[in-house]
Amino acid sequence: MATKVLIVDDSKVMRMVIKKGLTEAGFACDIVEAGDGKEGLDKFSAENPQLVLSDWNMPNMNGCDMLREIRKLNASVPVIMVTTEGAEDKIGEAISAGANGYVCKPFTPDKLKEKLGGFIQ
Repeated sequence: MATKVLIVDDSKVMRMVIKKGLTEAGFACDIVEAGDGKEGLDKFSAENPQLVLSDWNMPNMNGCDMLREIRKLNASVPVIMVTTEGAEDKIGEAISAGANGYVCKPFTPDKLKEKLGGFIQ
């Protein structure tokens, strides 16, 4: 059975790259997409995904603010930040907001498999 994954990124191209990376990493996913944090939060509530992959820097609501709101709704769904924000302070902020991990852009399918293997089949 496919895992329902919410991909939140303001770049349609990056959402496509993540979807392709998940497929190439061998994951069977039912993908739901959102273009910013506000839409991501709405889709999270409506779709009940089993995993969230989110960018950090987006219009309307950034990924970290969306993560904080998701944690108010559900403390257990894994949320992985997929971002160019690799600085230690940013990673620490994401983890303290409730992120289960992060993947730095650019990434390979092997890196996705390594980072997401514990969260997705």
